[in-house]
Amino acid sequence: MKDTGLNATEILLPQTDDYTAWATIACDQFTSETEYWDTLKKQVEGKKTTLDMVLPEIYLTGDIDERIKTINKNIDYYYNNGYFKALSKGFVLTVRSTPYVKRRIGLVGAIDLEKYEYSKKSDALIRSTEGTIEERIPPRLKIRKDAAVEFPHVMVLCDDEKMEIIEGLYANREKLEKLYDFDLNMGGGHIEGYFVDDFQAVLEKFATLLDDERLIAKYGKADKFAFAVGDGNHSLATAKAHWNNVKVNLSEEEKQNHPARYALCEIVNIYDEGIYFEPIYRFISGVDREKFIDGLRKVDGGIMHVYDGKTTTLYNGKNSLPQGITAVDEYVKGYIEQNGGVVDYVHGESNLKKLVDDGDDTVGVLFEKLNKADLFRYVSEKGAFPRKTFSMGEGVEKRYYLEGRRIKND
Repeated sequence: MKDTGLNATEILLPQTDDYTAWATIACDQFTSETEYWDTLKKQVEGKKTTLDMVLPEIYLTGDIDERIKTINKNIDYYYNNGYFKALSKGFVLTVRSTPYVKRRIGLVGAIDLEKYEYSKKSDALIRSTEGTIEERIPPRLKIRKDAAVEFPHVMVLCDDEKMEIIEGLYANREKLEKLYDFDLNMGGGHIEGYFVDDFQAVLEKFATLLDDERLIAKYGKADKFAFAVGDGNHSLATAKAHWNNVKVNLSEEEKQNHPARYALCEIVNIYDEGIYFEPIYRFISGVDREKFIDGLRKVDGGIMHVYDGKTTTLYNGKNSLPQGITAVDEYVKGYIEQNGGVVDYVHGESNLKKLVDDGDDTVGVLFEKLNKADLFRYVSEKGAFPRKTFSMGEGVEKRYYLEGRRIKND
């Protein structure tokens, strides 16, 4: 059987009657919206919650060392006091509805970090789809290096055009043990989870995606490309960096099964009806609006819209979507270096415009959508897209921290 880099694993679930309080949205969402996190904190106060064990990026300012120490203490407290129940080796089938889609199906398992690379051009089995911002890894690494348990918000895409593997499990879900069924907090929709213990059959089906004949037909070459990271690129890159640090002190035998070698994630078929790509917009603040836009007009950002708080202006450049985003990002970086300002990455046109409307030194840049059907072929041919090119859905649809996995030996 061909190795795809995907593995079944022991998964931890909370010992709680309130899953709604337990699950927390991905840490890299709502990074300019303090109100979201303040409201969530009030909702879950005094309850068992993954919010105690993750670091929302909105708090990545100033000295975060004490906050990280608290997070790791909380993880140890939850683990050592029996707040988790361990499933036997297998997968978790997830069924999610959101305010925007009726259903999105996923499969939670562990990927082998030895089979994953996040460099722009890679031939690894598991590849990044977007450029990695190296400076975003160290704060996450500070948490992971001392953490006993990981909680993933990583979503990894497979290219199963026949829609047989994960969809087949969904069709037979009534035969599986139901693990949870609850409403997600803060308007995140609803989620169900089912335990998949027949993991060998699942792995064999994923292995068929690497048949040479199929790969040549799809990509024009037998490119052993099993999975593409859709969401959580930086979290997975952090897991990789941590594993690289850990394995230095291990024997070859110890490296084979050390828990830090693997990272928990959710596999989703790119053809799933609940998967759609949304652009990630640029929100620039602390700038001279007229000066900034005047310079931006000279940049070929491909097809882009610029919002100044009053009007939205269309610019029809000649660059492709990846080339246009790269050109705009280079301009924004250069402008800020010379004149000051801050850039943030925002999901949703209404969210972006609200942020721009709240100031007079702000600008929003909006890009077109990426066609999801082009993703695997593009990455196979040219490597990762520019960082923050696309998002899988709206911010509220991101994966919630729910399942956990031990990443240290007892």
